[in-house]
Amino acid sequence: MIIEVDRADDQRLDAFRWRERQLTTIAQRRNAVGEGQFIAEGDLVVERALAAGCTPEHVLCDPKTAQRFSDRIAAAGGVTLVATADIRREVTGLGVPLDAIGVFRRPAVRSLSDVVTTSTRLVILDGIDNPSNVGSIVRSAAALGWDGLLLDNSSSDPLARRALRVAMGTTFALPHARYGSTPVLIEALASRNFEIIGLTPTHPTRDVLDMNTIPPTATSRALVLGSERNGLSSQMADACTHLASIPMRSGIDSLNVAIAAGIACYALR
Repeated sequence: MIIEVDRADDQRLDAFRWRERQLTTIAQRRNAVGEGQFIAEGDLVVERALAAGCTPEHVLCDPKTAQRFSDRIAAAGGVTLVATADIRREVTGLGVPLDAIGVFRRPAVRSLSDVVTTSTRLVILDGIDNPSNVGSIVRSAAALGWDGLLLDNSSSDPLARRALRVAMGTTFALPHARYGSTPVLIEALASRNFEIIGLTPTHPTRDVLDMNTIPPTATSRALVLGSERNGLSSQMADACTHLASIPMRSGIDSLNVAIAAGIACYALR
């Protein structure tokens, strides 16, 4: 069924305007049962959320896109709403009337052990708190064949609306989990014989290899990325099998972490 909405203040549109903390609390983001909501912006992201089995609540569309999605939304337990371009523009807050924008239930959180044991190429984020960077890293990792993502508790939520929009919904193709501490993470990786490569331009006591000199390997491999300001923590750097850098022009000391992640995911895949 398709329902027409003719007022921007219709209560069914409230969740589309909510901030991240209204959609889901920190506790809900860590819940193994699956609580809270996320926003999928754009018809491609809605398409990928539905294909991944995410449960829709309301999906707001233009008439043509509503016809395309309504049967699948209804089968998954959701409601398809249709509204004018002006209403859709106001609701998104983006200044553009997206063809589709959906409110979905958050899926259950995966465990660290589950993601580690089912992956052979992991990307690990240590203090990446910008959602756009997280979304871009996810998109590169998924495109280049990496099959898991691990994040510390200070890194941004991959299902935050901006992260999900930048990732173009590829987040659903990259299983992710949180880790509570570096020692717990390292123990989990060691149990599966992961080679751990930390990306950093320099280190005060260890050699940093040109990334191009690290040979391909059939063993499991994890790529660790630290925050743009502080880089890898000393504890994380000490745990790495190798420290590696991307060769750059003299006088340039670093790249945006999302750009660096894309290069490294390609070179080390």
